[in-house]
Parts: sequence; C-alpha cells; structure tokens
Amino acid sequence: MAQNSRASILTREHRAVYRLLDLRLSRLFNADSPALLQGRLLGLEKEALRVAPDGYISQVPHPRALGAALTHPFITTDYSEALLEFITPPLAGAEATLAFLDGIHRFVQPRIGDELLWSSSMPCILAGEASIPIADYGSSNLGFMKHVYRRGLAWRYGRIMQVIAGIHFNFSLPDAFWAAFQDQEGDRRAPQDFRSESYFGLIRNLQRMGWLILYLFGASPAVCKSFLDGKATALPEFDDHSYYGPYATSLRMSNIGYTNRTEKKSGVNVCYNSLPEYLSSLTQATRTPWPPYERIGVKVDGEYRQLNANVLQIENEYYTSMRPKQPPRGNEKPVDALRKRGVQYVELRSVDINPLEPLSVTASQLRFLELFLLFCLLQESPLLDAEERRLIDDNQMAVALGGRDPALMLQRRDGAPLLLREWAADIFRCLQPLAELLDLGDSGRPYAAALAEQHEALLDAERTPSARMLTVMRDSGQNFFRCARQLSEQHRAYFQSRPLDEEQTRFFTQAAERSLHEQAAIEAADAVSFDEFLHRYFTG
Repeated sequence: MAQNSRASILTREHRAVYRLLDLRLSRLFNADSPALLQGRLLGLEKEALRVAPDGYISQVPHPRALGAALTHPFITTDYSEALLEFITPPLAGAEATLAFLDGIHRFVQPRIGDELLWSSSMPCILAGEASIPIADYGSSNLGFMKHVYRRGLAWRYGRIMQVIAGIHFNFSLPDAFWAAFQDQEGDRRAPQDFRSESYFGLIRNLQRMGWLILYLFGASPAVCKSFLDGKATALPEFDDHSYYGPYATSLRMSNIGYTNRTEKKSGVNVCYNSLPEYLSSLTQATRTPWPPYERIGVKVDGEYRQLNANVLQIENEYYTSMRPKQPPRGNEKPVDALRKRGVQYVELRSVDINPLEPLSVTASQLRFLELFLLFCLLQESPLLDAEERRLIDDNQMAVALGGRDPALMLQRRDGAPLLLREWAADIFRCLQPLAELLDLGDSGRPYAAALAEQHEALLDAERTPSARMLTVMRDSGQNFFRCARQLSEQHRAYFQSRPLDEEQTRFFTQAAERSLHEQAAIEAADAVSFDEFLHRYFTG
C-alpha cells in the first residue's frame, strides 16, 4: 500500500474549525489514495437555446436528424422545443467529459441549418410568453406527460423563466472509496445508507458554501430587456436594450432567475438532513393540493393544463442548487429510485453557461468543482435548521446580485458576518491539500493549476467570467444581445471548422436513429388512455 503521508497545512485556528476535515485528509493520504479515488465519474448536462437568424428563439421543431428528444441518451430538450440539452455519459476525468460534449456540438451544429446555439445562460430576444414553444415528445402517454408537465410550469411560473440555460455537473465516487471511507469512519451502517447520508452531508455543505460557485463561475451579469417582459426591476440599464448588475455574478441564480418561484409561498420545505427526511418532505409536496393551482384547473374543457394541482406536479419541479440522484428504471419515480437504491451521484445545478467558451465550461472549472465537492464531502456537515436555511438563501442572493463588490459581507451560522473574500480564502486553504491528493502521481499537477487559476479570480474579481463578460460588452460597444450573438456566431464557426470524422458521425447518427425507433416502439406499446396512465403513475 502506498504511503502518502503529509503534514497538515492548516493553521492552528483552521484546525479548530476544520478538525474533522484535517483528520479525514490525513487518513486518505495514509491510505492508497490514488487507487481509492480512481474511478470517480463526471458528467455534464448543458442546455442551449436554438436561435433563429433574426435573433429570436427558434420556432422550428426539434430536428429529426438529431433523433427523438424522448429517448435519445445524449441529445434531448429541456423546457422548450428550442432549448436543447446535451448529456454526456459518466466519464473519468474532465478531458474525456469535455471531448464527448465537444462531439455532440460538432454533430448538432451542421444539423440545425442557419440557427445558432445561444452562448449565454440568459436568453436571446423574446417576443413574450407565447413566443416560447413548449417541448413536444410525441404521441405516447409518457411523452405527453412530459409535455403536460411543462404546460403546468407555464401556468404556474410563466414560460420566460423556463428558457434560462445552465450547466449541470454530475459527480460520483467509486465503490472502493466508499468502502475505505466507511471503514476509516468506523461506521457500521449498511453501505448504501452510509453512502447516501455522506452525499447528503456534501449537499448541505454545498448549500452553505455554494455561493463560491456563483462568484467564480457566474457568467450572467446582464440580460436583454425583453426577458423582463415589461416588469419593473431594480437593475440599472446598461443601455436602451439591456439591464445589468454592476457587481452581479449570476442573474440566472438571482431573484429574476430560477429562484423567483412561488414554491416557498406554497409551503415547500424540502429537508436535506437525511435521505428519509428528504424523501418524505418532497413526497408530501407532490401530494398536497394548493388552492392557487386548483384555481388553474387540471383538465379544463378536455385539455390538460397541468398534471395535478399539487404544490409540486412531480419531484423535478422543485428547483435547488444540488440534487441527490439515482437513475430511475422504466417509469419509476425519482423518489422511489432513491428510496430503493440510495444516492448514486449528485447533480450540481448552479453553474452558468460561460459565453466566452465554445463548450460553455473548461477543464479547469471541472477540476475545481471536483475539489470543491470533495471538500464539501469531507468537511463536517451539521444538520440545517430554518435559520441557517435563511442565511443560505440570503448569501446566494447577495452573491448573485453583488458578488464582485469587494465590501460584500456574508453570514455564517456560527459567527459574525465576514467578507466574502475572507470566507473564500478559508475555503481555498482547505482545497490545497485536496489538490495535492488528486495530483498524486501526475507531474503536470492539473488540480493545483485549476486551484491557482480560481484563486487569481478570488484575488482579482475582474478575472471572473461575469466581469469579463461586462468588459467585452463595454470594449465592443455592444449590448447584451449583440455581444451574446457575436459570441454565438464565433462558437458556431469554431465547431463548423472541425467536422466529426466518419466513426464519430456514425456513432451519433446511429444513436439518433435508435432513439427514433425507441420512441415509435413506446408509442405502439401504449394500451391505456392518458387519464389511466396518469392515475397509475401517481398511485402506483
């Protein structure tokens, strides 16, 4: 067994706060850590709007050449028929993950004609709610259920918010790590239970410190005025066509973006203190009617407006910065998959599309996210109470709207307010030994390099993607829309200049053709009405 012992780099003060982290790191360094951590898997889900040449959201149906959105494993749609979603399988390492995502882009680009893949999280010019086509998944009961769910989102929250795009980062650790970690902890629970509760500890810490992701990777400091659709806003004007936040990092994650939901008003209080509590609170929200949604109606004049009138139609309606995940089997509900088989991986949902990068995310970013999520796993993670949940929400909003303000103060559960930079510096000190751990045996030290790159952005906010985006807008004299369109055109040229080889083209073409056959088979196999299908799904 390799011995990779190290001295603690944490100061005495930090060891007091991060004592358990220090102990766990020491154990990992003294174990065969490279072998234990090999096999960790990454995955990406990237959303991208198809935009017509006139700069408005595409009205063209999902191209058949891309396959069936219902069944394609790599190319599907999110809320809108025009909102593509590219999905990589779980892969080992940032380079392999980005290479697969690159292949999807190079397959898709020549198959969408003269349309652009929008380069930003915040959308193109919108001509109101009605201009956003809801995704269609064919005539099967399963496909129609997905469509009706999206109708419900439109009735509840409006369509405009649903076409904000983002990056989802999926992360899991291998069985060998979990076995060794459980042994080091002296934990005697069933391995599945230990793994699930450890992932929930990671999620709680991600919520506490996830504001750092918004600071470092937020890339949506400006928005087209059409997104507000005439609504009042406190954001200043960048010009006649754009709003912006002078210190904003992620308007996507602010009160004009995903977080602007009525879920809290309706009593959604999902608990992350354990898997059973999470499942119970989420299930309750999917079974509890809410009067405003009852007033919308479910099936009105023979037409479905929503799946039901409950606080949440289905579990996925609850928006959060991170989800525990277990792939469902067949038509299995996500909560049932988690209840039966525990947490298999976590999905981080708070990463913006980086308009300055053709793939919207870099290998350095992915390596930093690995470090950060490992830190969230290994650091002590107390249970969350209502007061800390309030602090978490306040911190996220403060960083989304003003994270680059050098005087910004954040709140911790166990102390006085402190500067964002001071808290972030604490976290970076803890990430250094994790970078050493993941770099063992690699002379290139890519994790140390990723950490150093983000540390520069901590020291100089002008290096963050949000600041760089505003700089490009100012230097080019362009508003948000024109700047994002120009970047989208540059990215299109980049992918068009690198066509896939014959083998890669065959791989994605065959995947598209299989998905069309699979959708047809699902449609042919339907034997009950949609009403009966829904009844069985929700009561089964």
